[in-house]
Amino acid sequence: MSRLLRGTLILSAATFFSKFIGLIFVIPFTNLVEEQGMALYGYAYIPYTILLSISTMGVPLAVSKFVSKYNALGDYAAGRKLLKSGLLVMTLTGTLAFVILYMLAPILAHQIIDEKGGQGNSIEDITLVIRMVSTALIVVPSMSLIRGYFQGFQSMGPTAVSQVVEQIVRIVFILVGSYVVINLMKGEITTAVALSTFAATLGAIAGLAVLIWYWIKRKPHLDKMYKESKPVADISLKDIYKETIKYAIPFVAVGLAIPLYQMVDQFTIVNTLKQMDYTLKEAESVFAIITQIAHKLVMIPVSLATALALTLIPVITKSFTQNDDEILHKQITQTFQMVLFLTAPAAIGLTVLAYPAYGALFGLSSMETGGYYLQWYAPTALWFAMFTVTAAILQGLNQQRYAFISLSAGFLAKLILNKPLLLVFGGTGSVIATDIGYTLSILFNLYIIKKYSGFSFKWVYRRTVLITLFCAAMAVTVMIVSSLLGETETRLDTIIKLTIGILTGGAVYVFLSHRSGLLNIILGDRIPFLKRRK
Repeated sequence: MSRLLRGTLILSAATFFSKFIGLIFVIPFTNLVEEQGMALYGYAYIPYTILLSISTMGVPLAVSKFVSKYNALGDYAAGRKLLKSGLLVMTLTGTLAFVILYMLAPILAHQIIDEKGGQGNSIEDITLVIRMVSTALIVVPSMSLIRGYFQGFQSMGPTAVSQVVEQIVRIVFILVGSYVVINLMKGEITTAVALSTFAATLGAIAGLAVLIWYWIKRKPHLDKMYKESKPVADISLKDIYKETIKYAIPFVAVGLAIPLYQMVDQFTIVNTLKQMDYTLKEAESVFAIITQIAHKLVMIPVSLATALALTLIPVITKSFTQNDDEILHKQITQTFQMVLFLTAPAAIGLTVLAYPAYGALFGLSSMETGGYYLQWYAPTALWFAMFTVTAAILQGLNQQRYAFISLSAGFLAKLILNKPLLLVFGGTGSVIATDIGYTLSILFNLYIIKKYSGFSFKWVYRRTVLITLFCAAMAVTVMIVSSLLGETETRLDTIIKLTIGILTGGAVYVFLSHRSGLLNIILGDRIPFLKRRK
C-alpha cells in the first residue's frame, strides 16, 4: 500500500506540474506572438485535442485498470497480450487520426474564416498550423498505452517522468523557437506558431523515449513475471478490447467537454463577429482571449481545486460499494466544500482584478479588451471545477453513463445558443452560452448524485452561503483598495495593484474563514496546524 500511495502522489504531483507549466506558458508566449498568434495557435490545438481524445479513448487509465486487475490474479500474460496488440491498434488509430486532421485542415480553415489575407490570419496560415500539430497524433496514442501498462503494475514513475519531460521539451521549444523566429530572425508570427504547434510532436517523442528507456531497464523483471504467469482464462483479443473500452468510456466525457465547447467557439466567434462589423483582426483577438488566454488563466485555480477534491473519489467508490451511506455522504460533502472553498475566491478575485491582471501579464496595449473578457470569463472557473467533480463523483457511484448524457445536454445548449448570443452580446455571448451549457450539465449531475446516493445538499448549501459572503467581503475590500491606488499608467502600476489586491483579498478571505471555523472544517485534516486538538 505504501508503494501504491507513494506512486500515486508522485504521479499526481507530476500531472499537476505538467498542467501548471502548460497553463502559465501562455503568458510569455502571448507576449511573443500577441493575440493574433494565440488565435492561430488555438485554431490548431482545438481540433487536435478532440481527435486526440477520441483516438486515445482514455487509454492510460483504462489499460491501467485492465492490467492491474489481471496482475492481481497472477495473469501477467493478459496485460502483455493487450500491450502487444494495443500498440498496433494505437499506432493505426493515431495514424488514421493524423491523416484525417491533415486532410481536413483546409476545410477546417475555410470554416473558421471566410476570406484570405487581411489584417488577421489567412486560410493558408490556419491550414499550415493544423497540419503541423497533426503529426503528434502518430506518437501520442502509443505513448498513452505504454503509460497505462506501467501504471497497471502500480509503477507511476515512468508515466510521471515522461509527462514532465514531454511538457518541458514542448514548452521550451515553443518559447525558444518563437523567440528566435520573432526577435532574432525577424520572422513572421505564422512561422513561430507553426513551430510551436509542431512542438507537440517533439514533446511526445521525448516522452516516448523516456518510456522506452524504462521498458529496456525493466524488461528482464517484466519477462520473468510473464514467464511465471498463471492464465486465469483464455481471454480473446475481442474480450480484451471490449473490457478495456468499457473502462475507457467514462474518462472520455470529462476530457472532451472543454475542447467541444471551444470547437463551437472556433467555428462561430470569428465569423459571427465579422457580421457585426468587427475586423478580422479584432474578431480573432476576441477568440484568442476567450479560448486561449483567459481560459488558461482560469484553469490554474481549477486544476488545483479539482486535483485536491478528486483525491476523495477512490474512497467515495469504496464507501458506495460497501453501502456505507453515512461515510459516503460525508465524503461527497467534503468534496463539494473543498472545490467551492478553493475555486470560488479565485474566480471572484480574478473577476475583480481582471484588468490589472491582464495588464500585468500581457501589457497595457490590450488591457482594456483583454481585461473586459477576462472579467466575464473568470467566474466560469467555478463551472469547470463543478462539472469535473460532479462527473467524477458519478464515476465513484458507478453511474458514469450519465456523465455523457449531461455533457451532451450542455454541449447541445452551447451549440444552439452560441451564435444567437454572440449576435446579441458580442464576444461575451460565447461566455454566457458556455455558462448555460455547463449549468445544465452540473444540475443534471447533481440530480443523479442525489437520486443514486440519497445525498442531502443541506450542508453544502450552508457552506456555499458562508463562502459566498466571504467572497463578497473579499471582493468589496479589493475594489476599495484598488480605487484608492488610482489609475494604472504603466505596466509596473498594474503589477503593484495586482499584487496588493491579491494579498489584501487573500488575507480577508483566510481571516474570515479561520475566524468562522470554515478553514478548519474544510482543510483541517489536510493541514497539520489546523487539525482539531483532542
